[in-house]
Amino acid sequence: MLLFRWLVLFLLLASAISFAFFIGTGQARYRQWGLLILKWTVLAGLAFFGVLILERLA
Repeated sequence: MLLFRWLVLFLLLASAISFAFFIGTGQARYRQWGLLILKWTVLAGLAFFGVLILERLA
């Protein structure tokens, strides 16, 4: 559980850094990387909480 929290925190931080690079340089590849990291972080979080909810129901 703690490992997952740290992983999500670092992925969100990586996404924020990527967006900061996009703002600083204007290169679209940093925005694409930031959106990709953010998308997979949200999907992983939803899957994790889905598993927790299903575990609670069972």
